[in-house]
Amino acid sequence: MIFVTVGTHEQQFNRLVEYMDKWAIDHDEEVVIQTGFSTYEPKKVIWSKLYPYETMLEMVDKARIIITHGGPSSFVMPLQKAKIPIVVPRRSELGEHVNDHQILFARAVEKRQANIILVEDVERLGKVIENYDEIVRGMTEGLESNNEKFCIEFEKMVKELTDD
Repeated sequence: MIFVTVGTHEQQFNRLVEYMDKWAIDHDEEVVIQTGFSTYEPKKVIWSKLYPYETMLEMVDKARIIITHGGPSSFVMPLQKAKIPIVVPRRSELGEHVNDHQILFARAVEKRQANIILVEDVERLGKVIENYDEIVRGMTEGLESNNEKFCIEFEKMVKELTDD
């Protein structure tokens, strides 16, 4: 199962929701999407605008792949469960957010932590899903669990990005 979450931000993220709905038509894998305030209504996948937090945790546990927007809490959840998320940041020029902080933040996490798969161009997403296991194997080979180290470094990054 692939679980997709676009968070609870009040702007649409139709680009990701529609892409995954259409992807599901040609692939034999269950896809569940939390669509948030997107206006596109999926036709093929299981979806809900919002899921309760406990349901989100269950979906993350059950999912083979988790695809999130670039909001930190959405991609930290799978990391806490030792799963590497695919992160598709929202883009301001497409009316998905007020600015491009998700892109900047996800790039910083990818560079410093190397524990997310960043996909800025949604048209690349299918290829990343297809090669997910191989990509993750290349990222995690020889690594120990470093949840505590990640949390410390993540906190530093948030402070750096929010301090003026």
